Amino acid sequence: MIPILILQIFLFPVVVSYSMNVWVDSRRTLLLQEAASNMGSSIQQMYFAINHPTTPAGKMSDQFKLPPYIEGYFYRAKATLQPSGTATTSSQVLKITVELVTTRYEVTSSILLGSNAQWDIPTTFVSNSTNANAYAEKFQNGTIKLGFGE
Repeated sequence: MIPILILQIFLFPVVVSYSMNVWVDSRRTLLLQEAASNMGSSIQQMYFAINHPTTPAGKMSDQFKLPPYIEGYFYRAKATLQPSGTATTSSQVLKITVELVTTRYEVTSSILLGSNAQWDIPTTFVSNSTNANAYAEKFQNGTIKLGFGE
């Protein structure tokens, strides 16, 4: 009976530690996914608003309503614009990759945009930056350039 009690003394902390690590991983991933989805939704709404035929050429920006840190870590986002993959549609997919800096957590969110969208490639979103926003600029020819932090 005593060997079983001794085994439980050592086994219980190991099981609890493992369970807490799984819970922390899930929570951080969920918070990061929520931030990525929020970014994608805001960018898509800006695109649809500025893409309307009655909207003149110009520029707009959106300050994300996101926390600057997730559990003490700031996060960074980059995006790439790719064809949607179907020959019958003229849409494009914007893939937003968000990573929790100095950790192994990374998530991706995707949104659908029209064929006139262009992504400003060198732009990066950094959550604790004063320029933590997104912008959309419509040109006279109907092209819409989107990006982070300007």
